[in-house]
Amino acid sequence: MFQSFIGVDFWTALFVLLNTLALFFVAKKFLFVPVKDLIDSRQREVDEMYATAGKAKEDALAMQAEYRQKLSAAQATSERLVKEAVARGQNREEEIIRQANAEAAAIMDKAAADIAQEKKKAINDAKDEISGLALAIAGKVVGRELTVSDQSALVDRFINELGDQV
Repeated sequence: MFQSFIGVDFWTALFVLLNTLALFFVAKKFLFVPVKDLIDSRQREVDEMYATAGKAKEDALAMQAEYRQKLSAAQATSERLVKEAVARGQNREEEIIRQANAEAAAIMDKAAADIAQEKKKAINDAKDEISGLALAIAGKVVGRELTVSDQSALVDRFINELGDQV
């Protein structure tokens, strides 16, 4: 009995070996290969995810660089527009000042011309009044009535003498 308990029966060992091999091949076909395929497919998915994440990161960095470039260009454009607006404002200011100066000069010229015309008119009015008075005085001094030619000669002489004094 001890031998049967410790002993190895050839047929039993062969049967156990064949069962183990059969179990190994069945497990390989239905367990190891599908599990390996599942692990490989998961590994490919993970690799694709990493590749997609890496590409997304590269795209994000590229978009960030593009955004910074556009922001820089926008700032440069805004600075240029502000400078142009300031320059246009200064040009407009200078133009308005030139127009105001021109209008002021025109008003001054017109005022000077009006003053000269009024002065001339006042002088002519004064000459007419003075000549009328001079004729009246001359008529009384001479004691006779002056003819038109005498009046004209006296007025011309008086005006010439008055013009020389002024």
